[in-house]
Amino acid sequence: MGRKKQGKFVRSDNKGKDKRHKIKGKSLEAFTEEMHTAFEASLHLDEGAEAPQMKLPCPLAMWDLGHCDPKRCTGRKLVRKGFVRNLRLNQRFNGLILSPMGTKYVTPADREIVAQSGLAVIDCSWAKLEETPFNKMVGAHPRLLPYLVAANPVNYGKPCKLSCVEAFAATFCIVGFEELALLLLKKFKWGTVFLDLNKVLLEQYAACQTEDELLSVEKEFLTSKPEEEDFDPFDTSTGIECRNLNRPQCDLEDDDSTEEDSDTSEDNDEDEAENEKSNSSTMLRIASHNDGGQAEPETSQ
Repeated sequence: MGRKKQGKFVRSDNKGKDKRHKIKGKSLEAFTEEMHTAFEASLHLDEGAEAPQMKLPCPLAMWDLGHCDPKRCTGRKLVRKGFVRNLRLNQRFNGLILSPMGTKYVTPADREIVAQSGLAVIDCSWAKLEETPFNKMVGAHPRLLPYLVAANPVNYGKPCKLSCVEAFAATFCIVGFEELALLLLKKFKWGTVFLDLNKVLLEQYAACQTEDELLSVEKEFLTSKPEEEDFDPFDTSTGIECRNLNRPQCDLEDDDSTEEDSDTSEDNDEDEAENEKSNSSTMLRIASHNDGGQAEPETSQ
């Protein structure tokens, strides 16, 4: 009674929300330009300058479990320089997360996720993985890294035991943001060695289109890699001749020629000694003949 009949409600298109998303999102072209700008700025920074003078094009984050030595922790150094922000346990991260809980591997297909939402790592000790609460460090995109060799002083040469900065750099290289990898690694004296050790693998991973291709590259590398035998240079029972690695090594031909020269010089010395002995005996006979056949024996005083 007296009540106005209401028409059917129709939800209008929320164009404003879509527009906000488009503004928030960043194209790969814009990301690449910002990455190049940040890299160029890092080249012109004076040594010891603080990182806030440059801005990375994507957020970097880290869950710090406090397992590592603060003086050696690469993640904490990046936090101090302003490149990385700390996350609390149970704090969600919407970007790519490098975690043992991941079931997929980092591939070039993750390029847009990194560009739009960033990258996070978990800073924990490799010896305390069982104690690490990985279930409290969650996100939409957990990932695993493929086989790579560490270059950090703690685990140098060990497979897969990467530091935080190496994990960041490896991901950036695989998804095609090499300049960001170099920018972070150059903050450490040994940093670029990581790229040297893994140059071939990183290039092959970055060229893969799918996860299956990446795993095939990894498998082929591991199966074709020759096994390195343990060798002790101080073990004399092996019968292997060792040289001083701090001195330049000579070829075997040079060694043989040196030995021949040494033998020749020794022979020449012996010949000269015999000649001198022969000459002295001849002089003695001549002196004896001049003295009437009598020669006084030499006496030592």
